[in-house]
Amino acid sequence: MSDNTTLVLGATENTSRYANMAIRSLREHNEPVVAVGRKAGQVLDVPIATDTDSIEQVDTVTLYLNPQNQEPYMDTILALKPRRVIFNPGTENPAFEAKLEAAGIEPIEACTLVMLRTGQY
Repeated sequence: MSDNTTLVLGATENTSRYANMAIRSLREHNEPVVAVGRKAGQVLDVPIATDTDSIEQVDTVTLYLNPQNQEPYMDTILALKPRRVIFNPGTENPAFEAKLEAAGIEPIEACTLVMLRTGQY
């Protein structure tokens, strides 16, 4: 994994889901991606894992999980110490965002797809 790897949490093979679109868009922008979802699968050249065990280093975590489903991943995300965590629309979680800030990790409420399209990623 490279220094600027993005972890997509909530990944799915379902092409109508935003997590799937994000993986595709990240790859179109030549961003390295690792993906974790409820079911194993694959999107383009990115395998979807069902756990975070093999993930060691990421620059960005982009969330496609509602706050309740983020719960099991919070400690893992904090331990990974990414530079930033993107809370896509519908994933906003003020309590978790405060924990991230306290750990020196930047929480961003934004849309990964828009950030990529507008060159803000």
